[in-house]
Amino acid sequence: MPIANGPGLRARFWFEVMMASVTGFVAVLTLAWRDWIETVFGVDPDHGNGSLEWVVVAVLAIVTVALVAGARVEWRRSARPATEA
Repeated sequence: MPIANGPGLRARFWFEVMMASVTGFVAVLTLAWRDWIETVFGVDPDHGNGSLEWVVVAVLAIVTVALVAGARVEWRRSARPATEA
């Protein structure tokens, strides 16, 4: 597989990589420290049963996978040789 160079990558690729990193990090953070939502926002929407945290992890995991897939499409697009006109 050819390695794509920086100038051939669109801003969309970098945005998707950055957002996938953020959502992946927050998903892992939520798995490791389940009370961060209550601590940061000062609310307890699930009254301590942890169901909100599992929903957050599931949604973030789905979003992360979608962003990684989008970044992969952009990577492969930039790695293709340009077609001659």
